[in-house]
This record gives sequence, C-alpha cells and structure tokens, in this order.
Amino acid sequence: MTDVAVLGLGAMGLPTAARLAGAFTVSGFDVSAQRRSLAEGSGVRSAASPAGAVVAGGIALLAVRDEAQVRAALFGADGAAAALGTGGLVVLTSTIGPAAARALAPDLRQHGVALVDAPVSGGPARAAEGDLLVVVGGCGEALDRARPVLDRLASTLAVVGEHPGDGQSMKTVNQLLAGVHIAAAAEAVALARGLGLDPATVVETLSAGAAGSFMLADRGPRMAAAYAAPAGDVEVRSRLDIFVKDMGIVTDAGRTARVPLPLAAAAQQLYLLGHAAGMDARDDSSVVTLLSPAPGT
Repeated sequence: MTDVAVLGLGAMGLPTAARLAGAFTVSGFDVSAQRRSLAEGSGVRSAASPAGAVVAGGIALLAVRDEAQVRAALFGADGAAAALGTGGLVVLTSTIGPAAARALAPDLRQHGVALVDAPVSGGPARAAEGDLLVVVGGCGEALDRARPVLDRLASTLAVVGEHPGDGQSMKTVNQLLAGVHIAAAAEAVALARGLGLDPATVVETLSAGAAGSFMLADRGPRMAAAYAAPAGDVEVRSRLDIFVKDMGIVTDAGRTARVPLPLAAAAQQLYLLGHAAGMDARDDSSVVTLLSPAPGT
C-alpha cells in the first residue's frame, strides 16, 4: 500500500488522515499530543516529528494552517523535506496563497521532492466522507502519484493548471466568495434580530429561497445559536482566524493583480474586528455577535 504522511492533524487534517487510512498506510504528525492520540484512534500511526511521519520517497500531505507552519513542517527541526528525499512528493492542501506555493516548489526541488498544489474546500465533515472540492495545480508524474490520494478525498477534483500556485489561485477566488458570504449572512442574521425576527426561523426560511447560500445554511444556525449561548460561544467548526488569514490572501491577490475587491475588503474588516476582539479561536460564525451582541458580551 502507498505510504502517506499527513502533517497537521487539526480540524481538516484529522478527518483527512482518517479517510486516507481506509485505503493507504497512513502516518500522522501534529504539534499537539492530543491530536496525535486522536489520530491513533482512527487507524493512523502517530509520529513524534514530521521527519518521523514520512518514508523516503513517499508522500507527505500538508494540512496545516499557514505558510509558516508549512515551512516549519518541511524545513524546520526534524522537517519532512530532507527525510522524503529524492523521489518524495508533497501534496499541499493548505491555503497559503499563490506566491507562497510558487516559492515553495524550488525549495523542495533542492531535496529532490516534487510539489502538487491541491488546496481543498468543504470542511471537516466532508473531508471525513471524501466529499471535498480539490483544485489542483500540477502535472506529469507528480500529479499521477498524487491522484489516488486526492481521489480518495474529493467528490470534485479539478486540475486548474500545471504549476504550483495555480491551485492556490483558484482557492483564493473560492475564499473570496466564502468570506463575503459569511459576512453577508452575519449582517442578515443581525438585521433580522434587530427587526425582532427569530434568527433561527429567518435562516431556515431564507435558505430555501433565492437569497439562500451554502454559508447561510451552514453558518446561519450557529449564528442564531450564538445569541442563546453564554458570551456567544458555539461549537468551533471553522476558526475565525482562518478567514483573517484567507481574506488577507484574497486582498493581497487583488492588489497584485490590480483588481479592485471592495466587497472582499469590507468582509476582511469584519474578520479583523473579530481578531481585535480576541475571537481568533472561536467559530467564524461568531462574527455575528460583533454586529448584534449576544447576551453576556
């Protein structure tokens, strides 16, 4: 069986590793011992370092938060790149932006390691079911080797370009839409509450009509729940600081391409307000409480 190391066992990495363990020999690493223990319960061999998770010439799938964590996992102390060595392959599912992915490729080549840029979208539940959207920048033998792993995770796999950075570019457009839709849903739910309507009823009703969106249907119930929860706390399925990072990538891409992004910029400010309010580790749906505070806030 193909050996796959999953580096990063967080909200997306853990269900990804568990899904792959049904078809491949999977090892996993995370800086959190608790996450490593959870992975072992899902049939994943736990490793004490990124280097210890990979085999020479094998595949390492990156599912960490940002560029800094990607580089630490690959090139830091006990990093995976040197241990993978010639013939190794990195599958980058993290969202780090086009420029960062393009810069990563030559650094990996110095170790004889190829890169397939394959950011994912869909969330933890869909990762566990193999129901993700995967957008890929890659070609040739590297893509052929990565495809069985990606096919195990994806219900939709789109090769959008041949080079690292191409997948990240498509994911950047995806995150523009996702980030704006969450912000719009938050405004709608907050307005409904301000008008004396029941937020849960509003979400259920409008999700069935032309104003509906995936984000309204997915985040809306948690936004409604935030008003009933102490200090607006709800189950964390997607941390707010992910969209602080991702909307930064979006607006940076707009500046680079000289494309005005007024809606993305406005949405970014809402996530930055959440960051300033100390909400990084809370669910991104909690931004609704910035617009219409929950009891106890």
